[in-house]
Formats: sequence, structure tokens, C-alpha cells
Amino acid sequence: MFRLSATVISPVFASLALVMFSLNDVAMKVLSGGYALHQLVLIRSFVGLAVVVCIMVPLSGTFSVLKTRRLGMHMLRAIFVVFANLCFFLGLAALPLADAVAIFFTAPFLITIASVLFLGEVVGPRRWSAIAVGMIGVMVVLRPGTDTFQVASILPLAAAFGYAGLHIMTRFLRETENAVSMTFYIQIAFIVVCVVLGLLLGDGRFAEQNNASLAFLFREWRVPEVGDLPFMLVLGIFASVGGYCISQAYRLGEAAIVAPVEYIAMPLSITWGVLVFGTWPDAAAWCGIGLILSSGLYTVWREHQLQKQIQPVEQL
Repeated sequence: MFRLSATVISPVFASLALVMFSLNDVAMKVLSGGYALHQLVLIRSFVGLAVVVCIMVPLSGTFSVLKTRRLGMHMLRAIFVVFANLCFFLGLAALPLADAVAIFFTAPFLITIASVLFLGEVVGPRRWSAIAVGMIGVMVVLRPGTDTFQVASILPLAAAFGYAGLHIMTRFLRETENAVSMTFYIQIAFIVVCVVLGLLLGDGRFAEQNNASLAFLFREWRVPEVGDLPFMLVLGIFASVGGYCISQAYRLGEAAIVAPVEYIAMPLSITWGVLVFGTWPDAAAWCGIGLILSSGLYTVWREHQLQKQIQPVEQL
């Protein structure tokens, strides 16, 4: 029976996840001007939890797939993803979509570095060089010390650290845990955190903010408009299914293989930025994006070359 290898199927899962996450970002940015962040994420998480319980669990067997002896590890992983999502969405409210995603692309570099430090995976000097070029590209987009620098730009950068921690935890859990349980406990963590934030901030007493990110954080909860409901459904469905896919990708494949695939989010964000929000990256952003994409594509190509060298040896 024909079976795809992990080096093939894990990037496929990652690609599917990135398409869903990019559409999730679009929906979140569209809604960020009228709702509170924690209200949107809470609605998204309830929809996502329904997808997990009503679809993913039955397809995987029974509710026994949610059982775990490593609840603490799940919660630590959930803390990373909650932190990453909240920081990124707050940044997204104030920044152009392409800029926020470009800055967030520190994450794949951090994942690759962490895979070496904590997982013992091997990354050669050429890929280290590609990572260095990509980091330069991120700094070009970030532009610290210039008049165009925004404090909100730090938020996607902070999100990148949380995202890297999320995937390193996935690697630690992959031998004993399944993607459904990983997705389930993340949704639970989102619900708990957003309920707490809603109780603390949802009355809108701090809502008068000039900064878009702070306004998004402190805005009062309100009854959703009918026209916004499809966007909220997109948030929940794509977040949960995308979370499942990315968990599968990092469970099945090495981080150094999967992480570069996430660069497809960059052209997607540019496309949505132009089509939905009418924003084009400026010259400096294009330069940084070019460096990020070129380093990512080289890393993918280099990994493919190394795999071709290894396969003949394995067949001996």
C-alpha cells in the first residue's frame, strides 16, 4: 500500500494550515475595528471547540482521544499559543497585514534555532546563513530607530516567540499525544483566558484609546451584527482546523523541514492586503519581504537537496 513519507505529508499539512490562518487573519482584521479582541477570540474558540468535539473527535474514534497524562505540558503549550495569538492580533489591528506577517516571520527562524538547541536537530552552515539573511529582512520591515517604526510592531515580534515555543512543545508531545487532543486543550485555554479578560475589561471602562491596538484590547463587548457572523464562523472553523493541521505537521516532520513552508503566508498576506484592504507594502517593506522569501525558499531547496543525499544511503 502506498504511503506518503513524513517529509512529504508534513509540509502539506503546514500549507493547509497557513492558508486557513491567513484567512483567519483577514477576518480578525476586518472585525478589529468594532469588537473587543477577547470577545472575538472567545467566539472563535467556542466555534473551534464545537468543530473539535462534533467533527474531529468522531472522525478520530471516541472521546478517549482527548485523554492525556501530560496535562501540564498541554497547558504550557496552550499558554504559548494564547500569548502568540493575542499579541499578533493586537499588532494586526494597527499594522498593515503584510507588515505584521513579515515581522512575525521571525518565528520560523526561532523554531529552527530552537529545534537545534532543544531537540538536537542538525542545521548546516548554509541554512544558518539563510536564517541570518531572513533576520535582516525582518529588521528591514521592522525599521527600528526610524520615524516609520511603530510600537505595535513589537507585538508580532513577541508573538513569534510564543509561536516558536508552541511548536517546540508540539515536538515534545508528539510521541504520546495526538493532534485532536492538542487542538482541544488549546481551545479550552483560549476560552478560560478570554472569559477572564472579558470580566476584567469587557465593560469598556478603558475603551477611550487613540492607539488601535489598545482600543482593540479595551473595547466594550457588544452583540454581534448579523453581517459579521460569517466572519466569526471563519475565525472559529479555520483556527481549529488550521491548528489541527499545523499540529500534525510538527508531529510528523522535523521542525527544520516544516518551518520554511510557513513562508507561503507572506504572499498570501500581500494578496489579501491588496484585495481586501487596498494596502501595498512600501519600498522598504518589499525589500525586507524579498530577503525573507529568498532565505526561506533557499532553506526549502537546501533541505530537499539534503534529503536526496540521505535517501540513497538509507536504501543501502
